Amino acid sequence: MQQQIRRNTWFHICLFVLSAIAFGDRASAQTFYGSVVGTVSDASGSAIPGAAVTITNTGTAERRSAETDARGNYLFVNLVPGTYRVDIEKPGFQHLARPDVQVEVQAAVRIDATLQVGEVTQTMEVTAQTPLLQTENASLSQVVEGRTVQETPLNGRNVLNLVELSPGVVPQGSSTGNPMGNQSKGSTTNPNGWGNYQIGGGMANQSGTYLDGAPLNVSYVNSTVLVPTQDAIQEFRIATNNVSPEFGRFAGGIVNLTTKSGTNSLHGGAYEYLRNRVLNANDFFNNRSNIARPPFTQNQFGANAGGPVKRDKTFFFFSWEDFKYRQGIPTLTTVPTQAMRNGDFSAAGIPAIYDPLSTMQTAPGVYTRTPFPGNMIPANRIDATAKVMQNYWALPNQPGLINNWAGNGKVGGDQYQLNARGDQNISESQRLFARYTRWIGNTIPNDIFNNKSSGLSAYYSTDQAVIGDTYTISPSTIADVRGSFLRFRFGFTPPSIGSNLSEFGPAWAALQNQMTFTHFPGDTVNGYFGFPQFVIVRNVNNVYSLSENVTKIAGTHTIKIGAEHRLIEWNYGQTNNASGSFNFDNRFTAQNPLAPTGSGF
Repeated sequence: MQQQIRRNTWFHICLFVLSAIAFGDRASAQTFYGSVVGTVSDASGSAIPGAAVTITNTGTAERRSAETDARGNYLFVNLVPGTYRVDIEKPGFQHLARPDVQVEVQAAVRIDATLQVGEVTQTMEVTAQTPLLQTENASLSQVVEGRTVQETPLNGRNVLNLVELSPGVVPQGSSTGNPMGNQSKGSTTNPNGWGNYQIGGGMANQSGTYLDGAPLNVSYVNSTVLVPTQDAIQEFRIATNNVSPEFGRFAGGIVNLTTKSGTNSLHGGAYEYLRNRVLNANDFFNNRSNIARPPFTQNQFGANAGGPVKRDKTFFFFSWEDFKYRQGIPTLTTVPTQAMRNGDFSAAGIPAIYDPLSTMQTAPGVYTRTPFPGNMIPANRIDATAKVMQNYWALPNQPGLINNWAGNGKVGGDQYQLNARGDQNISESQRLFARYTRWIGNTIPNDIFNNKSSGLSAYYSTDQAVIGDTYTISPSTIADVRGSFLRFRFGFTPPSIGSNLSEFGPAWAALQNQMTFTHFPGDTVNGYFGFPQFVIVRNVNNVYSLSENVTKIAGTHTIKIGAEHRLIEWNYGQTNNASGSFNFDNRFTAQNPLAPTGSGF
């Protein structure tokens, strides 16, 4: 199946016509950045027009300047989330400084100031302050700031686990932990469950996820196809209701993440997290069968660094993470004995085996068969293909006829992720950034008998490139342009792919060259371990995105106009049971096929 969807979505031509007392809502147009808004007045409460306001990013020294209007209001938009310093000056008044102003993604911070009469050379620094409240936006949301992202212990270091901290969020499927570490919990059947949440009453797979303003969702069930590494995230916001018009295409909430950028200080780190079976307890069935604790090893390690290339101008940030996971899965199942493989069903506890070729009708709807003498099937009645297939079962290692094989299967996988970001302060009025992220994950098949007869391996990869340019046309007009490319691929492959089917007999050899794919046939036998039905999947999703926004501040009004263009390509192919699937139950060897009592084997 191939599907190509072209979507050219124009959105949010938004005009906010507000009264003077609702000035705070002027800043609500922020989407992927933050903003600072405020009013400057004197000790009597009168507005101070023409005051010079400067805001400086303390990490990168990026500066913006503006003047208060006739009502004493000022506004800075499209600010990269981080820590800022606000300085306010006016002849005849003391210089006021407000350090450590935290700007958050998709939020406006109000910093009102009262200037005291005095010389400009006198500085009043405000350090003791009440929390800066978010009063500029009607959206219901919660920010997860950088310290929480970095210091919260997370099994698998999946930052999207922190989405659950927000009220109104319900995780779905395998949305917690690590994608590879969740394999034993079903992530191979729901490969993208780790980004799937019900937000604000919406259904699963109806929310949007953005990284640096670039979409992370693809058309394959609207999946979130990238979990950024914990060290690469600056902060993120979860919007549950009343989201901005830019996100109107989603019925659920919005998860809006921003990555770290470098600063004028060089920082870095390295880490290793190790878990193994040394402190794990064995389970009841393994102890009963005298089987050792199943293997378990989980290694997660990585490094990151960020700093200046050219001070105050050019910055870099880089992070890398590797994850390796192996876990034994205790398995207790039933396999045929050696005697049964030779046609000997004479052991105690085995039901009578009837010859299917002796079927006779004794009355309407009533059939009967003749049992094999001594409950033994003659050697010339055993199919040649069956002789080959039965050798793929392991021989019993436990007593009895039922649950007579015990062992440890194995699941796990490897993954790594690379993030590289660069920021350039071209001038006081223009800022450029670019980022590239690559994630690759592979799972290993749970091949129970270690002969490629069972299990399914999966492959995932995500590549995203994004570039953004913010340009201050004038103190009241700011433009933002952002382009991105997202590619997601995944596939399922049986371990026996490409196998030579001629080992099962001449008829199979004749089919070998007529099949697109060959693999071990699916084989289900009633009452015994069944070799699974195999599926082969190949999927490629491409998302090209371009967005342009212009924000115009006109007195007490804010006008924002923008457009988003998306080209979405989806190519999906699936083949089920390419080499066939066979099912056997006990009706073939029962005395009456309508009342089965025989053996599926």
